[in-house]
Amino acid sequence: MSVLYGPSVESGLHCILWLIGQDGRSVSSRDLADFQGASASVLGKIMPKMEKAGLVVSNSGINGGYRLARPPGEITMLDVVEAIDGPSAIFQCRDVRRGCVLIRSNPPEWITGGVCGIHAVMLRAEAAMRSELARTTILDLAQGFKTPPGFAAEVDAWFADRGVAREASRADAVQKSFERRQNDSG
Repeated sequence: MSVLYGPSVESGLHCILWLIGQDGRSVSSRDLADFQGASASVLGKIMPKMEKAGLVVSNSGINGGYRLARPPGEITMLDVVEAIDGPSAIFQCRDVRRGCVLIRSNPPEWITGGVCGIHAVMLRAEAAMRSELARTTILDLAQGFKTPPGFAAEVDAWFADRGVAREASRADAVQKSFERRQNDSG
């Protein structure tokens, strides 16, 4: 079980944020990876998890990729975290108190009864963190980003250009395949 939220969660949150500005257009996981300088293979594992959780939907084909499944105001940070890492804990109690050399062979009730004080504090901290993640939507997060004027248009243009380039490449490949078949048959 994972105990800490790692780079996969961070990448997933950034992917969701970049999808907000795409106005329903699908974006490939490779384009999302290239845009962020992230690993395409990692995003290739993250995006299906988010799809399974109902955060994004995918479509295949020339304009295939991912888009948000719900409005960004209905997707919380906790939704994304749990889609990627599951409901993992931030602290894993090993019940170290039972190993005290003075009582190891016969631990008394006063040391083994109830929740360990350390564990209790960690459970409260985790509850507070999960509450904050559950209350913060992706829209809240996006509205908190301060970008220079025109940056959103640059992002949109970058993703649009990638789609156009991919479509042109596929059209070129289809044309070359057609020409090869013509040459082979004639």
